[in-house]
Amino acid sequence: MVEVRQVAIAGTGAYLPERILANDDLARLVDTSDEWIQTRTGIRERRIADEGAATSDLAIPAVRQALEQAHVTPESVDLIIVATITPDHVFPSTACHIQAAIGAENAWGFDLSAACAGFLFALNTGRQFIESGQANTVVVVGAECLSRITDYQDRNTCILFGDGAGAVVLRPSDGRSGALLEAINGIDGSGGEVMKVPAGGSRMPASYESVETRQHFMRVRGREVYRFAVGKMVDLVREVADRAGIEVSQIARIIPHQVNLRILESARTRLELPEGVIVSNIDRYGNTSAASIPIALHEAVEGGLVKPGDHLVFVAFGAGLSWGAVAARW
Repeated sequence: MVEVRQVAIAGTGAYLPERILANDDLARLVDTSDEWIQTRTGIRERRIADEGAATSDLAIPAVRQALEQAHVTPESVDLIIVATITPDHVFPSTACHIQAAIGAENAWGFDLSAACAGFLFALNTGRQFIESGQANTVVVVGAECLSRITDYQDRNTCILFGDGAGAVVLRPSDGRSGALLEAINGIDGSGGEVMKVPAGGSRMPASYESVETRQHFMRVRGREVYRFAVGKMVDLVREVADRAGIEVSQIARIIPHQVNLRILESARTRLELPEGVIVSNIDRYGNTSAASIPIALHEAVEGGLVKPGDHLVFVAFGAGLSWGAVAARW
């Protein structure tokens, strides 16, 4: 029987483009205002990748930072998993571009598509490769260039999304320090119409008509997402904490997908947690989909909000519909 090893996050990294797109900038494109956006979402600004930049260009510096923090060389990496819905190409995978750029000559890898829940799907997948003994060092990346699939003529979606990348390095744990404790992943395909990009796949290949009718941009039913997200976030936090054998009151930080500040605050109230437990940077970056949790985690670590021994919960929900939660001890 193969011994199941515990797995810990050994390093974190993040990268945000320099260009800032503020709410006032969007007000010059669509019928909206800074006050309207902040009141409904909590977002003040978001980052936008330079023209010509692709998702791997954001991911590579985040990965390098995570490797440096973990004191791991690129040659030691066994596996690279990239969670993204905005890959550089349909193929080859974004993981291939990252592997070549950082010189991880002994690694293999692949991309994983689960939208905003993608990072937690990838985190749980990477964890299992180490637990089973098939890998010792796994790089898990959440990276998005959402500006490339955002319709800046649609005020309901263009106010929400930004670009960015985050990464973590997973390594075996000695069991006495940090560890990933429990994970939940799920999908409900009957909700596939709630969030999607209609064209570009085999269902609706690119054509003059698909471009003319703007079918290559995201479509989001905001009200349905809101109703789904609040209850689901509360349920996931409670369930993953229970599986990990910890009380909700023992959670030092919840690091969620940055979907909407009102959703996050509503969930915190229902969980009866004090202010400050939920880590949020949505005001500065907006919704960066799969990148939002690793970016927020990196900032929390760098800012001293996460300390050894702290119990953490990561939670996300997105297109599919999809959802995930991970409980960890730092």
